[in-house]
Amino acid sequence: MKKDLHPSNYRLVVFKDMSNDYSFITKSCIDSRETVKWEDGNEYPLVKLEISHTSHPFYTGKMKLVDTAGRIDKFRSRYNKK
Repeated sequence: MKKDLHPSNYRLVVFKDMSNDYSFITKSCIDSRETVKWEDGNEYPLVKLEISHTSHPFYTGKMKLVDTAGRIDKFRSRYNKK
């Protein structure tokens, strides 16, 4: 195996889903400027997520349609048979 291929700075990091305030802690080497005090009283780097397994439609079973700038209408007009 190649040496120095994988990062060596793994540490505990808190990931927070901003859509439902769910947080979990795991090992990661991602850089973060923010920190948060965890349930055990220690302070860990914080990474904010827009979506996680607690808010993703595949895992929750709740599908919601997000139509940004009429993407569906553009698709239909482009590929509609004439």
